[in-house]
Amino acid sequence: MDPTRAPDGQVTGARLAGMTCRPTRGEEPLPARDVDACLSALPGWSVEGATLHKRFPFDDYARILAFANAVGCMAIEQDHHPEIRITHASCIVRWSTHDVGGLSINDFICAARTDALC
Repeated sequence: MDPTRAPDGQVTGARLAGMTCRPTRGEEPLPARDVDACLSALPGWSVEGATLHKRFPFDDYARILAFANAVGCMAIEQDHHPEIRITHASCIVRWSTHDVGGLSINDFICAARTDALC
C-alpha cells in the first residue's frame, strides 16, 4: 500500500508530512498521475516545469525571516534543500529533486512539512 494514501485511496497532506525523505539517486521523476494526486493534497502549491512552489505572505519581515529559517532547519533535517526567496512581504519556497531531474516524493513531503510550519 502506498504510504501517502489514506485507506480510501486519497493522498493527504498529513500523511505526506509524516513521511521522511529518502535518497532518490537513480530514480525517475514521479509520474504525472502521482504528481497530480500529491498536489491535490497541498492547497496553494503549484507545479511549474520541474518545480513545486508556493508563496507564503507575512505581515512583517521578522516573521518572514523566522519562517525561512524554520524551512531551512527542516530541509537540513530531511537532507532535501529548497530554493527560498525572501521579499519584503513574503517567502517563496521552491522544491525540486535534481537527482531525478524533476519532482520526487521528497518534494511533496517537504512541501507538506513546510505548510505545517505556518
